[in-house]
Amino acid sequence: MTYRKFFSALLLAAALLCACAQREPAGEENPAGTPAPPAEQALLWGGLDWSEHLDLTYAQSFAVDFSPEGCAKIVIDQETYLLVPEDGQVPAELPEDVTVLRQPLDNIYLQATSAMDCFRRLDAIDAVTLSGTQAEGWYIPEARQAMEDGRMAYAGKYSAPDYELIKSKGCGLALTSTMIYHNPEVKEQLERLGIPVLVERSSYESHPLGRMEWIKLYGVLLGRRQEAEDYFAAQLERLEPILEQENTGRTVAFFSVTSNGSVTVRKSGDYIAKAIALAGGVYAFQELAEEENALSTINIQMETFYDQARDADVLIYNSAIEADLDTIEQLVDKSAPLADFKAVKSGDVWCTGKSMFQESQSVGDMMLDIHAIVSEENPAEGSLTYLHRLK
Repeated sequence: MTYRKFFSALLLAAALLCACAQREPAGEENPAGTPAPPAEQALLWGGLDWSEHLDLTYAQSFAVDFSPEGCAKIVIDQETYLLVPEDGQVPAELPEDVTVLRQPLDNIYLQATSAMDCFRRLDAIDAVTLSGTQAEGWYIPEARQAMEDGRMAYAGKYSAPDYELIKSKGCGLALTSTMIYHNPEVKEQLERLGIPVLVERSSYESHPLGRMEWIKLYGVLLGRRQEAEDYFAAQLERLEPILEQENTGRTVAFFSVTSNGSVTVRKSGDYIAKAIALAGGVYAFQELAEEENALSTINIQMETFYDQARDADVLIYNSAIEADLDTIEQLVDKSAPLADFKAVKSGDVWCTGKSMFQESQSVGDMMLDIHAIVSEENPAEGSLTYLHRLK
């Protein structure tokens, strides 16, 4: 071999050695020569797979989708929330209008009273540490007890929160009703303090079982999805027998009398009216001309109420607005023309309990109560949950 050929071969061998060295990782971390793991890729909002959905049967005011990374995308009306697990990664390129909620949600300021019943049914009242209602305003015993024990503190009503207290408690979520839209500066201030705000809209569900199904949303938020789905399924099973029965045809008027003598009734599209129909009754105000607004109730004059409800088979007085009643005499004292009503004469007059509207999961028991009073002449004493007969 000539010197020139020997030198060329030497250079080629050196080049091959360098190439092999570049392909293999150096150091003792990869002694077997296996490829090093690629750098962890950033989680991107646009690349998340949302193909798993929360199954909803009746609720229409919210939707939840899940990603394999354990995140949940929650849409309520026009608001979008991203629920991230405790150790999960917040995706990059997140749109500005998406509110991040970080689990565990265990320091909640709850102003939306109707949501408390969902926390109770999921055995999660202790996740609420701040209340927008004072102890005496709670008809849910567990909530009142938590405040009396000091496990839940009053942090001001929706229009005047105690920002200093809320911030000092490390609040991870302000759960409010739509009343906060009357004070948008409150929502803005909470968000400036780094406290996400979720506006509860279960009251906008027109189907009574849609309201109950909101417990599934709270199951997702609290990491108790299966418990919530099991609870809702159990309620549907309880209601199945009455939902399958034919309507009794008996008319029902649900109302209260105001201090000025007018009468407050539910609109025909309201969930109470639909609950009456599902329970086997016929709502008495199907033909009532209704005002075009978002309210679920309408005030009418006693003359109009007299014309449309005088021959109703059953009267149910709503004590949530006015004082609770025990006797028919107390009812007639509110308005003398009520003495002429068919149901008053037959003694088919009932009254709701004060806690019914604070307990959002009461709808099923209320429907069972209504079914009993329209299908049975004398429901057994103590068999009803939210209705009692006026003496």
